[in-house]
Amino acid sequence: MTKTDYELLDSQLHALLDSELDPLAATSNFVALLYNALSEINWLGVYVLRGDELVLGPFQGKPACVRIALDEGVCGAAASTLETQRVADVHAFPGHIVCDAESRSELVVPLMAHGQLIGVLDIDSPVTRRFSEADQAGVEKLCETFCALQETRKYFI
Repeated sequence: MTKTDYELLDSQLHALLDSELDPLAATSNFVALLYNALSEINWLGVYVLRGDELVLGPFQGKPACVRIALDEGVCGAAASTLETQRVADVHAFPGHIVCDAESRSELVVPLMAHGQLIGVLDIDSPVTRRFSEADQAGVEKLCETFCALQETRKYFI
């Protein structure tokens, strides 16, 4: 996708979530919007921070791992470092957790509200090197929009 495509998707996200007050409904539509807009994706979802682990939230795709420790896998790395993880080949990532054997690459973005981690957005693809720098920047912007809308409601997923 191009920068313009991501900007259009950001506008759609605003329109979809701007008046939604329920965080579960908002998160579910955030996930559905992205899953249906991005090509070559086999799983996309949110893991929510609960204590010292990430717990499965709304997602699209095959059944997934339910709990992930903050020191495990790509999601745990994104959560513990508070940095986006763009992995070209998940089989080369030390400690990768296999939930779907078809996944080859992964993009995980920390979700932050009021300066605190609230979860991560996890996107898997069956294509090695699926995610570009432009994809990372576009998805990070969408996550910022989603989190900013969550902040205005003073409750989170």
